[in-house]
Amino acid sequence: MAKNIEVKELLEAGVHFGHLTRKWNPNMAPYIYMERNGIHVINLYKTVAKLEEANEALKKIASSGRKILFVATKKQAKDIVAEKASKVNMPYITERWPGGMLTNFVTIRKAVKKMASIDRMKKDGTFNTLSKKERLQVERLRAKLEKNLGSISEMTRLPAALFVVDTMREHIAVKEAQKLNIPIFAMVDTNSDPRPIDFIVPSNDDASKSIEVVLAHITDAVAEGLAERKSEKQSEEEGKDAAKNEKKAKKAEKTGAVEEAPKVKDVPEKEIKTKKEEAPKKKAPKKEAGTEADDLTKVEGIGPKISEIFQNSGINTFGDLAEKSEDELREILTDAGSKYASKNPASWPKQAKMAAKGQWDKLEEWQESVKGGIEE
Repeated sequence: MAKNIEVKELLEAGVHFGHLTRKWNPNMAPYIYMERNGIHVINLYKTVAKLEEANEALKKIASSGRKILFVATKKQAKDIVAEKASKVNMPYITERWPGGMLTNFVTIRKAVKKMASIDRMKKDGTFNTLSKKERLQVERLRAKLEKNLGSISEMTRLPAALFVVDTMREHIAVKEAQKLNIPIFAMVDTNSDPRPIDFIVPSNDDASKSIEVVLAHITDAVAEGLAERKSEKQSEEEGKDAAKNEKKAKKAEKTGAVEEAPKVKDVPEKEIKTKKEEAPKKKAPKKEAGTEADDLTKVEGIGPKISEIFQNSGINTFGDLAEKSEDELREILTDAGSKYASKNPASWPKQAKMAAKGQWDKLEEWQESVKGGIEE
């Protein structure tokens, strides 16, 4: 969690020092505490309130997975911004602001792709085929692109917000962001106009200590937002995994986890009967053979098609099937086609006899003890 912002900490870093009174912007009047020795003093209590407000907004943007572009081209802010922004993996501009960086983003992306294509040339060996002069030109171009655009190489689309140090110096960046309705967060000194800024942080934008303290709080909030996003993703993945496992478990219940159940031949008969009473399988209803057709598919080895063939031959019940010999059944199957002639009906009358007598437990035990209803 981001640490609390203390007025004392800001005071020690000199965040309260403004510009000379003759250089002030009247729109900054609400944030000025007093004038001392010809210099305006910023109200740090308002700075704390505004900084907390900006932190909350930036935290939300970071947690949504969007990028925040940090801009600071002044000498005393360059290294600080580069260090703090890279820690939270956010893009930054610390050299000159390339005109059209936001409003002509497609062209900027082309320049970044050019840099990537030069890197590919070096990897695949194309670079070595160039002449010495061409290699030197390509190297210079690569160095220039890296210097100006290297920090935004991962920014594949427009940023969700802009954080600016010194709005007067970075006025082009502010205007571009305004044109595209991109929220602007900025350190605003007493000589700057706060009106174009969406989230202002009234502060000294010239002293490196002041810039470092403010940026430390800003990047802490961004880091917190990124951590929230990471934890949300993890919980989502865990939820998906749990749903998958639950689905698999339900599927296993439906299909009946037969693989885990012990085989009949390895377990005593009494134990088998007890287990069957606890978790009975789907059984055919107990009924004696009569004039109504029985479900012949309950006999291991007989499918719906063979059942239909037998019914067409006058075998409608388990009793009818039990009376038939193996040769008679084989003849019926052969007449039905070569597809069915290969079937082995040897055990079908025996199974049908048990089914006709309603001995379903006995039939089921027998079917489990043989492979595919065929006795060895």
